Amino acid sequence: MTQQQRQALDEILRHGPLDIGGDVAEQRTIFHEMIASAPLPDDVSAKQDELGGVPVVIVETSQLDPSAVLLYLHGGAYALGSAPDSVGLASDLARRVGARAISVDYRLAPEHPFPAAVDDAVAAYRALLDQGVPSSRIAFVGESAGGGLVAATLVALKDAGVPLPSSAAVFSPWTDLTVSGPSATGKAALDPALTPEALRTRARDYLGIRDPATPLASPIFADLTGLPPLLIQVGSHEILLDDAVRLAARAGEHDVPVELQVWPEVPHVFQGFAAILDDADQALNSAAAFIKRNWTD
Repeated sequence: MTQQQRQALDEILRHGPLDIGGDVAEQRTIFHEMIASAPLPDDVSAKQDELGGVPVVIVETSQLDPSAVLLYLHGGAYALGSAPDSVGLASDLARRVGARAISVDYRLAPEHPFPAAVDDAVAAYRALLDQGVPSSRIAFVGESAGGGLVAATLVALKDAGVPLPSSAAVFSPWTDLTVSGPSATGKAALDPALTPEALRTRARDYLGIRDPATPLASPIFADLTGLPPLLIQVGSHEILLDDAVRLAARAGEHDVPVELQVWPEVPHVFQGFAAILDDADQALNSAAAFIKRNWTD
């Protein structure tokens, strides 16, 4: 059954209308419509709010611990997606953790290039601390570009001397905006969702004239020393496989506790398909267990 599920998901993505590297306005609409087509469970509430002047969506499910927070950074190659669009996946993980999720609606490129997204994530986290939520009861979560943004935000917070969260979990993180990992071409035929050309287009939108190897844009080039425990999940059928593998290696080199989970024959951010893919359900359970292991009082 698992193999059939993987093949069915591959077909859905391979023949879908989304083109990550296409016209920004058009693809934002398509991205939103794809996400909105899946109804949220009845126990999910999503409320618009702000943290540190940054728009956020506060996501709650039944039986949550109000003292624990997942600070969630959505994907979309820094140009697509939104906090409201992330509620489905954020709530699915939050329910398993038993915590609130706060999804950050960080500014998007090309209208707001680097480092706007990093600045917004830092501001939201600082505001959460200012509200009295202890760093030990906060975990960062991010998918795709949001996964890379998690790592970059942690580095920015560390450099600023801000207390870091208890842990971070990233799904299919985009951590190298030079798009130079071997899997960028080696996995291109297997990846039903992303192409290296699309990523390079969005990287140019995000960076402008900046060097794509800038550490806060491409955290595999950053000094990760002192970061909290990190969980990295990635599928073997995606061009960002090496972004995840190299992030894990970089974290290990810098003495960061890190767990790398490579799930076979699944695509980019497969965790978003738990309703139809057993692998996604298992991955989310694993991520929830990791986050809960690292809570401290």
